[in-house]
Amino acid sequence: MKVFKFGGASVKDADAVRNVALILKNYQHDDLVIIVSAMGKTTNALEKVLSDWFSQDEMKQQHLEEIFEYHLNIMHELFHDGQHPVFFKSGLLFGELEGHLSSSATLGYDYQYDQVVSFGELLSTLIVSEFLAAEGFNCRLLDARELIRTDDTWREGKVDWEITSQLIKNQLQKTSEKDTQPPLMSVTQGFIGATEQGHTTTLGREGSDYTAAIFSYVLNASEMTVWKDVPGILNADPKYFDDTVLIKDISYREAIELTYYGASVIHPKTIKPLQNKNIPLFIKSFIDSTKTGTVIQQGTINDHLIPSFIFKVNQVLISISPRDFSFIDEQNLSDILAIFASRNIHIHLMQNSALSFSVCVDYNERRLNELFQLLEKDFRVLFNTGLELITIRHYDQATIDRVMADGKEILLEMRSRITAQFVVKPIL
Repeated sequence: MKVFKFGGASVKDADAVRNVALILKNYQHDDLVIIVSAMGKTTNALEKVLSDWFSQDEMKQQHLEEIFEYHLNIMHELFHDGQHPVFFKSGLLFGELEGHLSSSATLGYDYQYDQVVSFGELLSTLIVSEFLAAEGFNCRLLDARELIRTDDTWREGKVDWEITSQLIKNQLQKTSEKDTQPPLMSVTQGFIGATEQGHTTTLGREGSDYTAAIFSYVLNASEMTVWKDVPGILNADPKYFDDTVLIKDISYREAIELTYYGASVIHPKTIKPLQNKNIPLFIKSFIDSTKTGTVIQQGTINDHLIPSFIFKVNQVLISISPRDFSFIDEQNLSDILAIFASRNIHIHLMQNSALSFSVCVDYNERRLNELFQLLEKDFRVLFNTGLELITIRHYDQATIDRVMADGKEILLEMRSRITAQFVVKPIL
């Protein structure tokens, strides 16, 4: 069993979907589970519709129609027969989404986020699976909401591994035992699951990688492959860094460190399930599928050879200090961290002194406003926005000088033997 994940860029238009079929033709004799993300920038577009809905913006309907039109154009290019069942099935999904958005925006933003944004994956997997079937693949579409069971932590659903394992095995292993020829290919959604009560949940932004890892773990996959628009894992994001280098082989441990610090090539929760069963993870290019890409596995011997640079923009540096005469002690830290956890705000860097506790987090106006209201009951809060967090793995002074060459103001710095981190204010 092999598990493949195709992200939004790999199914962004009709030509991209055709390319997925070309790649899969090389694997027609393998048992495959195919995880598919929403097409192109659909998740961003649905987030905008959700925001319109909550703010009662009249542009909601126009933005919704643009999403419909985008998917319809792709279908018309892939299915020249306008009577193909995909048009009726997609129409049902569009109608369900539009009906949901015609009601009042109640039950909270995060809950509604999961109900609305999940339609991106439902639409993409319908279109991809129908096209693969039309191309002669022996495939079927599965609903991830019937297979991945989570709690009701909206937007960050926590997986119930025991129930999820039972559901996936019951659905997929029974089918594989039938020994169909050619082997049956299963297509399902990344990013989404459901609670025991049937409410849709999402697994965290870019969570389709994590979905693929869940299936790989449960099914004891021989390997997992993430198909991307880059040749593999690069030592820096090409958007922020010139002369990037391909990392051909790194360990699970190094990959976990890179994703923890914000490397966007793979979702942070992806690696651990694979490490637990020693399942290799390949990062390969859907643009040139013949290239070997990057493999993530047990061996650590090559981890230190190439320094890695991780840039996180739109960061906020928050300084928290007690309002009374106390110090930043264990009780204060416990109270502060509990508040961050309650708002689902991930801390990228933290540092404390006797009188203050500083953290660096992503900028999210709504969540930060909620956070500050809770913190300010007992603490004094100061913050700076518009910052960058730079992380260098396997650094030396030359690599630090390289990223600071354009003159950044360092607001906070932390170093260990292997990792250096800097919260900086760009000089305009």
